[in-house]
Amino acid sequence: MKFNLLKTKPEAMVGSEPTGAMTVAPGQGSSTPADNSTAVNKDMFGDIKNKFLNEMTKIPLPTWAIAAIAIVAVLLIVTCCFCIVKKCCCKKKKNKKGKKGKGEMGMKNMKGEDDDDDDDDIPEKGMMGEEKEEEPKEKEKLGKLQFSLDYDFGDNKLSVGILQAADLLSMDSGGTSDPYVKVFVLPDKKHKYDTKVHKKTLNPVFNETFAFKIPFQEMGGKTLVMEVFDFDRFSKHDIIGEIRIPMNTLDLAQPIEQWRDLDSAEKEEPEKLGDICVSLRYVPTAGKLTICILEAKNLKKMDVGGLSDPYVKIHLLQNGKRLKKKKTTVKKNTLNPYYNESFSFEIPQDMMPKIQAVITVLDYDKIGKNDAIGKIWVGNKATGSGQKHWSDMTSNPRRPIAQWHPLRPEEEVDAELAGITAKK
Repeated sequence: MKFNLLKTKPEAMVGSEPTGAMTVAPGQGSSTPADNSTAVNKDMFGDIKNKFLNEMTKIPLPTWAIAAIAIVAVLLIVTCCFCIVKKCCCKKKKNKKGKKGKGEMGMKNMKGEDDDDDDDDIPEKGMMGEEKEEEPKEKEKLGKLQFSLDYDFGDNKLSVGILQAADLLSMDSGGTSDPYVKVFVLPDKKHKYDTKVHKKTLNPVFNETFAFKIPFQEMGGKTLVMEVFDFDRFSKHDIIGEIRIPMNTLDLAQPIEQWRDLDSAEKEEPEKLGDICVSLRYVPTAGKLTICILEAKNLKKMDVGGLSDPYVKIHLLQNGKRLKKKKTTVKKNTLNPYYNESFSFEIPQDMMPKIQAVITVLDYDKIGKNDAIGKIWVGNKATGSGQKHWSDMTSNPRRPIAQWHPLRPEEEVDAELAGITAKK
């Protein structure tokens, strides 16, 4: 179709044959070149229009279908244009926000540069707000402790004196506390000493001294810890505060005596003490309780070499009073001892509900006190695995029931037993 249209162009441009002179009809003016070109253009567009209409009539579609296609095409074009415009506008907004954010970050980093620029006023206000939020809170007053330190170079002995405390934080509902101090040295944490408990006071006077055997060449790597607790007979003792002193920060050439404010105690994960496997068996007709210590595993390291010399002690209690005690052999240099040692006790059936069996794993020490690694107890009024084990034993007479128990800190178990005894 395009080819035919172009082909008609020269035909529209053909004029009269050239003559020597142009004749002009009377009463008419001579025709100018502009008039001729206008006429030619009109004839050309008219021919194009006619050709287009002729071609449209040849398309095998009704007129309404062609109109619908045209409308859809127009709508698609309008939609595309709208999407493009919207996308461009959104990009501009994002760029503006991004620039604003960068400016704010720049102000935070520069802190005080370009003070004369008016645009920096808002970021500076925001920054001031952040600085106010980051101001440290006022330290909670927990009280203070007076202590003394004296090192004997000849005997390699550190003497720690717990003299007194003042203005302790109230932990009881009556506005007082029952304070005592626990003293030990890190990282060993093997030897711990407790002062006496002073009832209902916030200004206790202790005047107690404890000694630690530490060679002077090892003092630099030690940390002295003094923890102040509030004693509670029926539950876990609450810590009031503590003082930690790295020994490499002190001059031990002369005795030291000073007051220090208590700090908040660091939250530590419960220390893993190990597990013990125990078998229980009760024969009602014979009135015999048999406790078999089978083995222990993953015990806490208690010796300098990273091992322990563990043995197990069994105490049989009735309403808190000790009836009998037994103990296993000592297993040298191991954290996973195997015993398989049985101990029998004659207990009438009517007494069984009042019996508690306390099992303690200790580290044997030739010099000094044997330190407890951990403890468990089983009985009718025990909780958790201790109560379940005892219940399984009594419901399965004559049958040995073995079960693993996680060892617990000695003071926790003692507090539970004391609570049961007090209730009675």
